[in-house]
Amino acid sequence: MDTLVLHVGNKNYSSWSLRPWMAFEACGIPFEEVVIPFDFAAGNPRIKEVSPTGRVPVLHHGDARIWESLAIIEYAAELFPDAGLWPKDSHERARARSYSMEMLSGFRALRGACPMNIRRRKSAVPLQEGVAADIARIETIWREAIALSGGPFLFGAFSAADAMFAPVVSRFEVYDLTRNPVSLEYMDAVKTHPAFRKWQEAAIAEPWIVPEDEI
Repeated sequence: MDTLVLHVGNKNYSSWSLRPWMAFEACGIPFEEVVIPFDFAAGNPRIKEVSPTGRVPVLHHGDARIWESLAIIEYAAELFPDAGLWPKDSHERARARSYSMEMLSGFRALRGACPMNIRRRKSAVPLQEGVAADIARIETIWREAIALSGGPFLFGAFSAADAMFAPVVSRFEVYDLTRNPVSLEYMDAVKTHPAFRKWQEAAIAEPWIVPEDEI
């Protein structure tokens, strides 16, 4: 089989890159990574050379080009059906995909107010309109999923749904967005996962700074 090559952006800021990277790493899917740092003025031309959208992440697999985080995860799940990217139960799998799609398409207020910045020193910020509603919905998802599964992850064992929420976990942490014990316990499970720690260590070591994400 051709090698999976995952092109990602700066690990400190690229929330969408974190999602498939963590899914692959946590589930033991073999891949090579290529980090393409953002060029802060006009966009890094290297990204346009590898991605049809001019954005990362993008997966290369032989002649195939797959972009968008969830599409990349789904492609890998087809190649590695026993890797555990999705729950085995069909109803749970559907719910995991529903949560992931909601993450993909929603929570814009939170994203805008609290961009991912793993290196950021933990401190609260004034919350713009709509952010509180996003936080409440995310915590409802976590609470309901863990009540059904028993935790520590959304469906018991780590799955792609947890990878899709990993950047939000980082946001909740560095912007001090919750005191809810269920949320904090779930966040701790994600933050202490070896895959997340590996990404975090690399993010902290990066030299690049994107001023607009340094809130």
